[in-house]
Amino acid sequence: MFSLVKRASLDTSFKSSIRRHFCFSTNSTVLKKTAVYSFGDGSNGALGDHSTIGVDAYEATRVPRLPDDVSSIAAGHYHSLAVTSDGEVWAWGRNDEGQLGRPISSPRDTWNQPEIVKGLDQVRVKAASASGVISAAIGDDGSLWVWGKSKRGQLGLAEGMTDAMTPSKVEVLAGTEIVKVSFGWGHALAQTKDGRVYGWGYSAGGRLGDMGKALETSSSPPLVNNSTATSQTRSSMLDEAEKIVSEQMEKEKNMPIIWEPSLVQELQHLKFLDVACGLDHSLMLCCDGKIYSCGDNTYNQLGRVTEGSKIFPVEMSFRPLSISAGLGHCLIVCEVPSDETTGEMGTGVVSWGWNGCSQLGRRGPDGHPGLVEGLVGERPVSVSGGRVHSIVLTSKKELWAWGSGRNGRLGLGSSADEPEPALVECLEGFEVLQAVAGFDHNLVLVAE
Repeated sequence: MFSLVKRASLDTSFKSSIRRHFCFSTNSTVLKKTAVYSFGDGSNGALGDHSTIGVDAYEATRVPRLPDDVSSIAAGHYHSLAVTSDGEVWAWGRNDEGQLGRPISSPRDTWNQPEIVKGLDQVRVKAASASGVISAAIGDDGSLWVWGKSKRGQLGLAEGMTDAMTPSKVEVLAGTEIVKVSFGWGHALAQTKDGRVYGWGYSAGGRLGDMGKALETSSSPPLVNNSTATSQTRSSMLDEAEKIVSEQMEKEKNMPIIWEPSLVQELQHLKFLDVACGLDHSLMLCCDGKIYSCGDNTYNQLGRVTEGSKIFPVEMSFRPLSISAGLGHCLIVCEVPSDETTGEMGTGVVSWGWNGCSQLGRRGPDGHPGLVEGLVGERPVSVSGGRVHSIVLTSKKELWAWGSGRNGRLGLGSSADEPEPALVECLEGFEVLQAVAGFDHNLVLVAE
């Protein structure tokens, strides 16, 4: 994705860093046979049919029934997607809203069985993404296809369109080449090949900038943010996090909705390399190396204390390479000094936001960007945030995890929390190509 965006202000060193650290891009040709592994919460079948629905996996286990040429993976909040080198999409997990591309009436005990998503014959898919209630695919022609059910406008198809039981093309973006799409609970951001950013869906709290401002409603209720809490209070905070989505659903009666993708007006004079949506906030990585944030800041997820929910830069001393957002926390792969003597640069992870279950992987002020020191000596290449946990893939093709261990979502063999990054030892010996986090489960793509 990064190699598709060009801009004069993007200096040579930044370009070379991107190429060096992201050469594993999910759009690359698969040269080896691959397999998908999963671990974490199994309540909705998102782990695949190696596990009975409702049974958690505390260590990574192979997802059966998938082809051996999976080229990329994506995790929705409660379901999973895999894209093959032939451009097919496979799906499994929650299907209450039709996000698997199969009938909602399909038996619940079959949700955990991966099946091909039908209706994408017109396009060769190169990447997929998902929220809690819908799925999306990007074709090799840059077209965007969506399916599922969302009353918050996440489909982006047309005013009042709340469901698409088969993949449907987002026609308003026809002729626009999309290279990345990211979903929050109710909103969405898409990045084009030429670096523009589109937004649509639920716009309350400034998560889409000024779009829908006249229809503004109240934002999310606050969560306790205390990184020094005891295990008992952490459990209570996790329960609180698990209630937040259902509470929001009840409170959102007269929702401000942007029904079709529209350019984010405040950003039209800039070009962007990456976008990421948290539950109710947004991050955008600009070609000049700045990160812009907007939306709700109840959990300090904007990384700043000024200008309310408006779109403004996050002040940080590290140069960002890619961005990710969990429910209420942010994770950034950055360029950092690896040798103070020689000035050689490496990579690290910077985090900020809600830290109630140690999902930041560090101590210190949670409202300002801070380096995850437990990864010193490693070279992170990608990072992904879940509800209250985080995972990172390193240049050694190893996986590290931290945060809440509930339901086995850290893959460390127990339900214990980890305040600092810990190596996922059950994957030792595997060549990990990609790792993504859903709300409470994870997918890992490995070479065989």
